[in-house]
Amino acid sequence: MEELKKLYIVGAGGFGREVAWLVERINAVNPTWNLVGFLDDNETIHGKLEDEYPVLGGCSYLADTNEECWVVCAVGSSKVRKKIIEKLRAYANVKFATLIDPSVIISKRVSIGEGTIICAGTIVTVDITIGSHVIINLDCTVGHDAVLQDCVTLYPGVNVSGNCTIGECVELGTGMQIIQGRSVVKDTIVGAGAVIVKDLEEKGTYVGVPAGRISCPKEMSEIEQDI
Repeated sequence: MEELKKLYIVGAGGFGREVAWLVERINAVNPTWNLVGFLDDNETIHGKLEDEYPVLGGCSYLADTNEECWVVCAVGSSKVRKKIIEKLRAYANVKFATLIDPSVIISKRVSIGEGTIICAGTIVTVDITIGSHVIINLDCTVGHDAVLQDCVTLYPGVNVSGNCTIGECVELGTGMQIIQGRSVVKDTIVGAGAVIVKDLEEKGTYVGVPAGRISCPKEMSEIEQDI
């Protein structure tokens, strides 16, 4: 039997615990991962257990181990996740795990980058390009010929129609929709329940039906709490 790969989840919040569950679901079908525990820079939770898995320390914990290990970043904020990934790349022994829930319906004609997480109930159809360190949360759909660039975040229930292009570090809020053939410029946030009916060419925060840019952009933490 092949040895299980040592895996660490960066981020011990709610979504991190959901990713731990995702790993358990993968292992129930095809034993792959030895989930060692969480890494989190919040020192107040170091040494504690989250759903029976220890919070071992911050990302610097990996500096003290020379053995090969796998890491996945379960931090919802796209920009924060990108910064964490850039830090982790400094460790020569670290590889990035791609995790896809066994329930995901996905064709063979999909390209997926390293470190990406695709959660239960999602459908990803055909001829789609998904970048690295993308999070696609529960019950999303991604249509044909769509492109999701690096560090994109889809919160639960997002519907991305065919031929759409979602730029790097875009965050799409819970239950929002984007119609066929539209694009979203990088570093843009779209609030929960919004509907995109035209290209979003100016980065910022968009809300409403149809989605419109607000003049005083809020941080994502004000729109989506703890992915």
